[in-house]
Amino acid sequence: MNAGLKTLLEKSGCSCVIANGGVVRQFHQRGVADLLRLLHEEPEFLRGAEIADKVVGKGAAALMISGGIKEIYAAVLSQKAADLLSRYGIPCSYGKLTDGIINRQGTGPCPVESLCSDCDTAEECLPLIENFVSSLNNK
Repeated sequence: MNAGLKTLLEKSGCSCVIANGGVVRQFHQRGVADLLRLLHEEPEFLRGAEIADKVVGKGAAALMISGGIKEIYAAVLSQKAADLLSRYGIPCSYGKLTDGIINRQGTGPCPVESLCSDCDTAEECLPLIENFVSSLNNK
C-alpha cells in the first residue's frame, strides 16, 4: 500500500483517497455514495486502484471488489468486509478491525452493512446497495 495514501487520508479530513495511474483523488461524501458513483461513471479509475478509506464495511468492500481495486487500507474495517476482500484475494490492511460498522447516529448497525450481511459475493451485494442509495436519493 502506498504509505502516502494513508497519510493523506489521516491529514486531509476526506473520507476516501484513491490512487490510480499516478492520479490521486480525494473524496468527501459519507457512506458508499462516492464508490457507487465511480463504479457507474468512472469504472476505469477504480480498476487497479489503491484505496485508503476511513470506514469500510461489507457494502463498500463489495463496491471496491466490483470496481477491480488492487489494494485497500481502511482506518476501520469490519470483519465481514475483511472476509469478503480475502475471498477475492484483495490485500487489505487496517487500523482497527471491528465486528460491524455502526450507523451515523451511533444507535445500531450500518444499514448497508446489514443489507449485505447474508450475501456471499460482491455481485449479490450490488443490487441491494443500488436500491438502498436510490431510495435515499428519492427522498
